[in-house]
Amino acid sequence: MNVPRPEYPRPQFVRPDWLCLNGEWQFEMDLGDSGLERGLNRRDLKDRITVPFCPESPLSGIGHTDFMQAVWYRRTVTIPEAWKGRRVLLHFQAVDYDTTVWVNGVEVVRHRGGFTPFTCDLYGIASPGEAATIVVRARDDSRPPQPRGKQSQRYENWGCMYTRTTGIWQTVWLEPVPDVALRRPRLTPDVANGVIRLEQPITQNRPGYKVRATLRDANGVISTASCAADMDLSPRLDLPVPANRRRLWSPRDPHLYDVEIELMDANGAVVDRATSYAGLRSVTLDGQAIKINGEVIFQRLVLDQGFYPDGILTAPSDEALRRDIELSQAVGFNGARLHQKVFEERFLYHADRLGYLVWGEFADWGNRRYGPEDDHIQAGATFVTQWLEELERDYSHPSIVGWCALNETYQFISDRVTVLDDATRALFLAAKAMDTTRPVLDTSGYSHRVPETDVYDSHDYEQDLEKFRAKHVGLAEGNPFLNGTKERPVSIPYRGQPYFVSEFGGTWWNPDVRPDDYSWGYGRRPESLDEFYKRFQGLCDVLLDDPHMFGYCYTQLTDVYQEQNGVYTFDRRLKFDAERLRRIQTKPAAIELAHR
Repeated sequence: MNVPRPEYPRPQFVRPDWLCLNGEWQFEMDLGDSGLERGLNRRDLKDRITVPFCPESPLSGIGHTDFMQAVWYRRTVTIPEAWKGRRVLLHFQAVDYDTTVWVNGVEVVRHRGGFTPFTCDLYGIASPGEAATIVVRARDDSRPPQPRGKQSQRYENWGCMYTRTTGIWQTVWLEPVPDVALRRPRLTPDVANGVIRLEQPITQNRPGYKVRATLRDANGVISTASCAADMDLSPRLDLPVPANRRRLWSPRDPHLYDVEIELMDANGAVVDRATSYAGLRSVTLDGQAIKINGEVIFQRLVLDQGFYPDGILTAPSDEALRRDIELSQAVGFNGARLHQKVFEERFLYHADRLGYLVWGEFADWGNRRYGPEDDHIQAGATFVTQWLEELERDYSHPSIVGWCALNETYQFISDRVTVLDDATRALFLAAKAMDTTRPVLDTSGYSHRVPETDVYDSHDYEQDLEKFRAKHVGLAEGNPFLNGTKERPVSIPYRGQPYFVSEFGGTWWNPDVRPDDYSWGYGRRPESLDEFYKRFQGLCDVLLDDPHMFGYCYTQLTDVYQEQNGVYTFDRRLKFDAERLRRIQTKPAAIELAHR
C-alpha cells in the first residue's frame, strides 16, 4: 500500500528507527462535540479518511467543507518488536485545533494549537511488540477567537479568508528512544568566531554520561567535541570550523554542514544517536541595513500563504513543497514571508538547501473579531504558548532570517487598548528571549507598539505608480510611509530601524475569469498584459532603487481561491513570462552595490 507523505517529517533531528502512521484511519464527524459522551472513544468509527490530509480536502477522501465542531480518528497499530528495551513516542506534527489523544483507553496528551507538533510518551501503556489503539479527538470550534490564520470563520470563502482545516493535517509517526535520550538540538552559527554552537537538551542525567558531536562536510570530518552531560540538562559545546573548511550559507551558496550527535554512557557506549545539519550564517543590523554574513542582500520576498487546491494547508507531496520554492526563485524572488501559517518542517528543510530567505510568522489572524476597535484582538496564554512552540521547533534553520508574530493589528492607539499592547509586547519578548540571533518585527503592518522593535515596515497596495513613489520618498529623511493617518495614528514613531514594505502589489490578473466568478485583486485591474508588466516593474523599481530600503514583499506567489493576484495560478501554472519578471527584480547588480 502506498503511504501518503512518507518522507521523514523532522529533518533537522533524525533517528534511523521510525514508523510512519499516515494512510487510512477510521474517522467520524462529531458536529455537536458530544462524541465523548456518546462513547466515540470506545468504539469503531463509521467512515475512513486518508491521513495526513484534513477532512475538508479532496485528498482526504472526505471533502466536507462545512463546519465541524469536532472530528474523531481511530487506528490500531502493532509497535515493532525490534524496538524492545526502548520507550515509544507517538508524534503528531500538527492537528487543528484542540486535541486529546487516548492510547489503549488511556488519555496520553492534550494539546491546543493547530500549527505545531506535540508528542505522547507511551511508557507503561504500549510497548514494542504490542498493539496500540490510538484515538484522537480534534475540536475546532469556530466561535471563540483562536489563532487560525486565513481560515474562514464563515461557511464560505470570502475576501482573503479561505477553506478551513480541521483535525490531523501533518504526519503522524512512532519513534523508539532510550530512557535517557536526546531532545531537539539548538544549533547556533557564530560566523565571527568560526564555530557552530550546539545546545543539546537531554531527558535525564546519569553519572558519567557525555554528549559528543561531529561536524562534517563533503570532504569528511571537520571537528569533534564532547562535554559532560551528567550535571546539566542542556549541555553545550562548540564545533570549530577552520578557515580552510569554512563556507558561509547564503542564497548564492546554501552550504550546509552535517552534524552527528551521540549520547554516551559512563562506559563510552552510545545510548542514543541522531543526525542534523547546520548552516554557518549571520544576520546583523547596521543602521537601516540588514546584512547576511556582513553583506547587504536586498530581500526580494514574496508572500506565500501555503494553500493547495487538493490538500488545503497540506502539500500533496514533498516535491510540491520544494517546487514552490523553485517557482518563486524562477521569477526572481530570493525569499518569502511564510504568511499566516506555520509551514511544515519539510518546507524549511528545502529552503535551507535551496538558499531561500524566509521570515517565520505566526497565524494570528483567527484571533480577530472584526468588532469594535478596542475589541479587535483577544490573546491569552495559549497565544504565547503556541508562538514559543514554533520558535523552539524552527530555531536552527539557517533559512530563517527574521521573526514576526502578528499581522495587520490596526487598532487606533489609545490608553484603553491594553490587550493588543500586552499581546504585541509578550510575543516580541518571547521571540527575543528564545532567539538572540535574529531580528524581530513586532507586527507586520499598521500598529507597531514595541518601541525597541528591531524592524519597521508598512503595507501599501497603492497601484498608481506616482502615488506609490510619493508615499515612499520620505524614508531618506527618516519619515517613511506609515499605515494610518495623523488623525488616527496606529504606530509608535519610526526610530531609524531597517525598513521595508512587507506587502505591496497584489495586482489582479486572470484573463480566463468568467463574468459570474468571484475573483479579486488590489486596485484597478490592468487592461492588458503589458500594463501588468509596467505596473509590476514600476512598483518594484520604487523600492529597489531606494538605498535605504532593505527589502520588500510582493503579494503573492499563487492565487488562493478567489484572491487571484498571484504570479502563478492556484494550481501552480505560470501566468507571466518568468524571465521577464526575473529580470525586473534582479536588474540591480548595481542597485545592490548602492545598498551596501
